Amino acid sequence: MDSHGFWLFDLDGTLVDVDWSHVRAVFDEIDNRLGRSFTDREIALLWHGFAGERNTVLESRDIDVERFWNVFHDVEDPQQRAAATYLYEDAEWVGSIERPVGLVTHCQSHLTDAVLDRLDIRDWFDVVICCDDEIGWKPNPAPIHLAMSSLGVQPPQGGLYVGDGPHDVGAAWNAGLDAVHVERHGHDQRGACVRADRRCRSLTEIAPETTVGIGCELPRSVETIQTPPVPERV
Repeated sequence: MDSHGFWLFDLDGTLVDVDWSHVRAVFDEIDNRLGRSFTDREIALLWHGFAGERNTVLESRDIDVERFWNVFHDVEDPQQRAAATYLYEDAEWVGSIERPVGLVTHCQSHLTDAVLDRLDIRDWFDVVICCDDEIGWKPNPAPIHLAMSSLGVQPPQGGLYVGDGPHDVGAAWNAGLDAVHVERHGHDQRGACVRADRRCRSLTEIAPETTVGIGCELPRSVETIQTPPVPERV
């Protein structure tokens, strides 16, 4: 039986992901518009936000952060993004949760709508919150608070937020929720191990029918993230 009062999830990198060919094509167009080229490693850092390094990468290249993200959001076509997006197999149980369920994502609304419709998972969620400048960006708790308000729930009811990045953990903690971090890429590629209340390598580990909270070893060779970074646009 599900012991949690409500569930909140991140989208990209948590429930779904995008084929690399699409990511590369997006950055090829960004290259054309900005007159700058990006390595595959820089693209991975910017797309996935490993260790909260997105804006750090841009600043190190002397690229205007606001201009980059404006171009980034302008480049992506919703239907192409949706066609390149796939659902993680270990996330299929989310559609069967019999408690209030919300989605809180940095993915912009026009992209989120296209992805949810193409994958036919819109009805999994009782509320969908897409972060923006007005709502706020994780780890700011405002998007989480808005989702909880829309669901009519509060932290004492035993909710949690599941995400794949340190900003997700920060948003959960700042909102008074338990944080679950799912590691999709491995500590070596991320360059760190993200601290959270529960950590897993597959979402099946936290499904209501399974044992919750299977942890992971902390490699001595990588930095441990304990304090989530400031909000970034993604």
